[in-house]
Amino acid sequence: MTKSLSPLLGAAILVAAQATAVHAEEAPGMTATSSQDSTVQAGDTPGITTTASVDIPAQNYTLNRIAAVVSGDVILVSELNTAVNKVVAQLNQKGTQLPDMDALTKQVLERLIVDKLQMQIAERNGLVIDDNRLNEEIEALAKSNGVNLSEFREVLEKEGYSYAAFREGIRKRLILEEVRRQMVANRIKVNDQEINNLLASMEASGAGDVKYHFAHIMILIPEAASPDEIEAARLRANSILTRAREGSDFEQMAIAESDGQNALEGGDLGWRSIGQIPSLFTETARHIQVGQVSDLIQSPGGFHIIKLMEKSGEETHMVNQTKVRHILIKTDTVNSEEDVKIRMQQLEIRLQGGEDFSDLARSNSQDTLSAARGGELGWVSQGDTVPRFEAAMDKLAIGETSGPVQSRFGWHIIQVEGRRQHDSTDQFERARAKQLIQSRKYEEELVLWLRRLRDESYVEYRLDDT
Repeated sequence: MTKSLSPLLGAAILVAAQATAVHAEEAPGMTATSSQDSTVQAGDTPGITTTASVDIPAQNYTLNRIAAVVSGDVILVSELNTAVNKVVAQLNQKGTQLPDMDALTKQVLERLIVDKLQMQIAERNGLVIDDNRLNEEIEALAKSNGVNLSEFREVLEKEGYSYAAFREGIRKRLILEEVRRQMVANRIKVNDQEINNLLASMEASGAGDVKYHFAHIMILIPEAASPDEIEAARLRANSILTRAREGSDFEQMAIAESDGQNALEGGDLGWRSIGQIPSLFTETARHIQVGQVSDLIQSPGGFHIIKLMEKSGEETHMVNQTKVRHILIKTDTVNSEEDVKIRMQQLEIRLQGGEDFSDLARSNSQDTLSAARGGELGWVSQGDTVPRFEAAMDKLAIGETSGPVQSRFGWHIIQVEGRRQHDSTDQFERARAKQLIQSRKYEEELVLWLRRLRDESYVEYRLDDT
């Protein structure tokens, strides 16, 4: 029986399908689960519908012309046209009134330029996403929406999307995430004192479990800007603020006029707790009412306007945990995939014959940390392990041992030793506080890094050439 698209799955397909051109911004998460919570903002977005193509109206562009030269590479008008069409489809699906097409085209072109620069970094660094990693990501996406991989593909193709193009869109998104992780996220450090300070602040304010859904407009100030340039940016920001308070559509203005990284998403910052909100906005967040637009907020990088879209309350911190151990064998230059499969089958037979799991893990597992403990991973929560490992683990009864299971780390034999519901409030709060600080620092550093990358790169616009 063919399944229909859920709202979340429909939104995920659209975002991934356009990932070859534009992508939603993401902050790093502590786990797969927390990352999904912070990045998937489908809301009430309906399922995919067929949307007519929209040509860029500014001029009668020839599709094989060059729109921009980016550090020796090019963006073709055909690429730009495709990207604009996909953004238009997304906005139509959300019921958002389209902004001026010239303004939208400019926004999309800037996103393509910045993406192109990041992909060039990936190419120079030899960064690739292999098929195992890609398959895990797509399987996790399908699972999170209640379908298996074959059903996911069936739904995708039924809605008119190429599965091959979808895969490459996901691959590009993962590459961009990895570039940002290496260039920005890996350089962010969080110490215990920062975590303690945030927890104390959240406790004092009583805001630990309150979450805010903000939209954001940013007007950029150029680096080393003159007083006249700063004043021009201020006047532009004040004009937008006035229109926002007079009832103009905030989302449409963000798409058309914001210089922020999430402009094409209508400025949507998603759901965040007080610790995850950029420090520049935290005081405003505590006092602003739902539907209210903030005063102008100035930072070294520009002027900001935020609007509180929604606000939510408390959450629980009981988690389901599994006590698990494993044996890991990796492929390498000496041991082929087939060699490892044979070795895993031999280990499986020995376990079925009654040999001790701990002894076999100590003598065979290539996960050196757990091998020393007889393969013990201890109590793990949802999202602590990679998706394929977790999926196999969840199917096992207590005391049951799996057959060989492949993940991007290699081949595993998994044994479940116990299950429990655990009150992990303390660990959860500290992990969450660390993640919030990382996320906040990441966003602030990402804006600066992307601006430096853009400013230091050669870009030549050809779109208006006659």
